[in-house]
Amino acid sequence: MKTELLLALEQLEKEKGLSLDMLFDVIEDAMVKAYKNNFGATHNVEVELNRETGEISVYSVRIVVEEVIDDATQISLEEAKEVNPDFEPGDVLKEKVTPKDFGRIAAQSAKQVVVQKIREAERGVIYEEFSSRESEIVNGVIHRVSKGIVYITLGRTEAIMPTNEQIPDESYIQGERIKSVITEVKNSTKGPQIYVSRTHPGLVKRLFELEVPEIYDGEVEIKNISREPGSRTKIAVYAQNPDLDPVGACVGPKGQRVQSIVDELQGEKIDIIEWNENPAILISNALSPSKVMRVEVDADDNSALVVVPDYQLSLAIGKEGQNARLAAKLTGWKIDIKSETQYIDYLKEIGEYEEVYGD
Repeated sequence: MKTELLLALEQLEKEKGLSLDMLFDVIEDAMVKAYKNNFGATHNVEVELNRETGEISVYSVRIVVEEVIDDATQISLEEAKEVNPDFEPGDVLKEKVTPKDFGRIAAQSAKQVVVQKIREAERGVIYEEFSSRESEIVNGVIHRVSKGIVYITLGRTEAIMPTNEQIPDESYIQGERIKSVITEVKNSTKGPQIYVSRTHPGLVKRLFELEVPEIYDGEVEIKNISREPGSRTKIAVYAQNPDLDPVGACVGPKGQRVQSIVDELQGEKIDIIEWNENPAILISNALSPSKVMRVEVDADDNSALVVVPDYQLSLAIGKEGQNARLAAKLTGWKIDIKSETQYIDYLKEIGEYEEVYGD
């Protein structure tokens, strides 16, 4: 008949995916330590946990020698022959020395080991689950905020959002649901540590994948994203199919799709522009919502001179240069913006006005 311990171990194998052989091995090792701690044994011992019945046995293990040097590990040939006349030097003598009350001690040791192994196994499962989900979006509940760090409950575990991964001026209230993107998963001695972000451009990308079926299906591709969290994001999208409007797909009917993302990001403005292999067209699109009159590209310097109507200059540059800065980051080009008047003055200065305007 199987013991309660054996039945419990078999249940753990099914529920937690723990190897039964591994459990037997670690429990036997723990019982050896428990035996020596409780009974002051200095000699070599082995503990066997019967795989069929769960019976626990302790054995003293000594090597048969002609001359004993270490009583803890050796037994003389003369003594060994009293047990079995067939013993020869080099043979191993195992004698059963199980104490009467060892079962209780063994059970306590087994419980401690099993609890530890369950904890390690669960940590391992959590690590494997989340390490394979880096860059994915997760929906959790704010558990607490301590010293500026936000701790978010994700099912059986907790994620950490450091201060530098939080959107400026965004409030984080205990109990509220929140979306974030997994940026890193570390395996530490305390278990897996999952780091998430609300500022990472990947959050915007994942939100668009959730809201726009054409992106999720691969019909619309996100080429690049530039972001200043909490303020403004520019996203460049492209569709291989000429009959599909990638910007319109992202905006959605009556702007519902992009508005859902803006709401999730607490009002962060989002400019959706169409990607183009022609850098002049791409740069012009990237400076939206400003209108662009002319783009002169210098491929050698990876720079571009952009001309906008006089009344559009401040819009093209943006507050504190934000629009131009985001456009440059989105396109990968250095952008110099001039108003039409500034451009005319510049052409006259270098003597190319008539060449451009033909006057």
